[in-house]
Amino acid sequence: MFPQSLLVSSLSIKKHKAKGVELLIRGIVQGVGFRPFVYTLATRLNISGTVSNSSAGVVIRAVGPKERITSFRDLLQREAPPLARIFSIVERPLTADIPEDGFTILASIAGQGTSTGIPPDIALCADCLQELLNPGDRRAGYPFINCTNCGPRFTIVETIPYDRPRTSMKVFPMCAACAAEYGDPTDRRFHAQPNACPVCGPHLSWHDRLGRKIACADPVTEAITALAGNAVLAIRGLGGFHLAASGLSGSAVQLLRDRKGRRAKPLAIMVADMDSARRFAEISAIEEEALLSPERPIVLLRKKAGSGLADGLAPGVGDIGVMLPYTPLHHLLFQSPGCPAALVMTSGNVSGAPICTGNEEAIRRLGAIADFFLLHNREIVTRIDDSVVRIAQDLPRLFRRARGYVPAPLLLAQSLPAVIGCGGGLKSTFCLGRDRLAYPSQHIGDLFNLESFEFYTESVEHLKKVFEIEPVAAACDLHPDYMSSHYAASLGLPLYRVQHHHAHAAAVMAEHGLSGPVLAVVLDGTGYGPDGTLWGGEILAADLMKYKRVGHFEQFSLPGGDAAAMEPWRMGCSALFHTLGPEALLGPKAPSFLAAVAPEKKEIVSQMLKTGFNSPLTSSCGRLFDAAAAILGLRLTASYEGQAAMELEALAGMAAGSDWKGKLEASLSPGPAPAFLEENGMLKITTSHLISTLYDDIRRGRTKAAIALRFHFGLIGSILTTVRQVSAQIGIREIVLTGGCLQNRLLLEGLFHVLIQQKFPVFTGRNIPVNDGGVSVGQAIIGGLHHVSCDTHAGNEH
Repeated sequence: MFPQSLLVSSLSIKKHKAKGVELLIRGIVQGVGFRPFVYTLATRLNISGTVSNSSAGVVIRAVGPKERITSFRDLLQREAPPLARIFSIVERPLTADIPEDGFTILASIAGQGTSTGIPPDIALCADCLQELLNPGDRRAGYPFINCTNCGPRFTIVETIPYDRPRTSMKVFPMCAACAAEYGDPTDRRFHAQPNACPVCGPHLSWHDRLGRKIACADPVTEAITALAGNAVLAIRGLGGFHLAASGLSGSAVQLLRDRKGRRAKPLAIMVADMDSARRFAEISAIEEEALLSPERPIVLLRKKAGSGLADGLAPGVGDIGVMLPYTPLHHLLFQSPGCPAALVMTSGNVSGAPICTGNEEAIRRLGAIADFFLLHNREIVTRIDDSVVRIAQDLPRLFRRARGYVPAPLLLAQSLPAVIGCGGGLKSTFCLGRDRLAYPSQHIGDLFNLESFEFYTESVEHLKKVFEIEPVAAACDLHPDYMSSHYAASLGLPLYRVQHHHAHAAAVMAEHGLSGPVLAVVLDGTGYGPDGTLWGGEILAADLMKYKRVGHFEQFSLPGGDAAAMEPWRMGCSALFHTLGPEALLGPKAPSFLAAVAPEKKEIVSQMLKTGFNSPLTSSCGRLFDAAAAILGLRLTASYEGQAAMELEALAGMAAGSDWKGKLEASLSPGPAPAFLEENGMLKITTSHLISTLYDDIRRGRTKAAIALRFHFGLIGSILTTVRQVSAQIGIREIVLTGGCLQNRLLLEGLFHVLIQQKFPVFTGRNIPVNDGGVSVGQAIIGGLHHVSCDTHAGNEH
């Protein structure tokens, strides 16, 4: 049923009774030029009526001959604006009066029970770019140019319906020229809510590191002069600040790293266009499409040797994150003479804290990092980072879902109550669900400090307000110490604690419309298991409400607990201890990597392994990669999460070559080495044979790259053999691949290759990250379905 408030016209005009239809369009249909599109289509078909935004969606009342109405309804879907997504069209007979002649856009109607979607922020369109660079245009060089097809959306919205008075643009009254465009149905800026120009809109300003305004003719010119001189800039952008520096200058990159405290984590660059991108990276057709998409994510690309990029941008890894300009300001920077061909554009924050959004906040927090500030006076309502994509298995796959993608919902096969999935600890997100829609939040980050927690709770409240969702149930991780779990418990709602890897699996299932059962291969860092151990290399027989652990990696000790994640040498010791015994760590035959470890530290870890003190057991795939990287001498201590595994993948890639899948097949013929043992009705994947093979290969003098590749192949073969065995035993064929380790392209594509060869249907994440950024989606679905069924045992095996 339509809300009663939608059945009353807010326009006082001459009316008459007529037969026709009332349509309620739900989806992403506000802020994408949908009402102007409806107006133009109705006028073309000579249909009378009205169209308006409401909190329930776009409401159309149309009257005309039956065949025209049928054509109108069909074309609404077939010719919808490119940024629109229609989820449903609800039709009922027209009962209200309508205008006697022509078609009219009405003022928006506020209401309750939001069922529409706000579009994400969209990169500058080609038409606006042409005007920006046209000296004769009234918006030439204006860094806030936009239209109905591009520009800010989610980052400026306070609530819906999406209209200017409900955005941060409300403080900028339109001048006569902009108002005329806004009211002209034939204009590209018809009802473009952020519409502005140099006369009436936001402006840039140039400031020193103390925030003092510096008078200048053109802040953009000043910014380029500073960047060319190897300065670090803080630039206020669309969803927050960037810290910018020349990507061609080793000294500028090192200065930025030193000041930000970001020792080695890769830095992304922005380049002017595709020609520039090809100068620095190898780019496939699919990668080019991702770079040029309206979302404009950072795309992880293979670095070109000798390209001129600073060596310190992405040390030790094979990829470089590249994005193209997506705001008018970005284009103006690159159009300015003297602009470096590549600019570092990294999140404007102190490492570990949320991205800065406000001018005063940035000056306070970033003044010790930036030499200058390029500011503007359009407020950012919602902070949001750049999204990150990597092409794997010939499709773009989100590693970080943020700008350009949020708050677009995931359409579900199941209906949920109003529920919140509160996420995990690393790469945190939350997810609101209601009916058949799930709304994953933007990337929040690692939820381990007060600043990040405040960003988290601020984002929860904003998304609840925007979509008018007040949860009646909450879901969280089994881990009792996550800040997200404490938050979920504080809500006072029925609480469903969801096992971490079951949530990973459910997120992929939901994206692909699977109800299960599936065999979920979850290759992850760590997740709390109901048995009190740390899981992370799992095979689960799962559906959307229950799971059974049917296989897992062999368990190693985690000496020092969490410290082992940032000191891979500890995992190297643990893997050798469990595989070869304590003598492998001492004496003349001790592996060479241990020579770099202080003797007293080796002794402490050796005692931990012998006694089990502060050494919880884990089946983590991530820690297995850490162990392999350490034993190879590749990475003994890490400065960021996943560093050892990323460097091991990059090393393996050096030996892979273009025919690596053929090499993989050859390594599995006539069959892989024994891969599992059966214990208590469960299969244990014997990863110790991978460690012993790696250790033997080192002693035989094989190259490190060849050893790293062989390790990947051995792991793929072990998983394949175990999956085949489990599938034969329990009769499940559909395979889900998920977990943070499957950001490794060799591992993901290798598993896809061998499983598809065995005729298994295989699914993995694309629009929802397979890392912990997707866990909240799985939690919301599992918790919501348990709430409907009144089953409180979400986290336990069934």
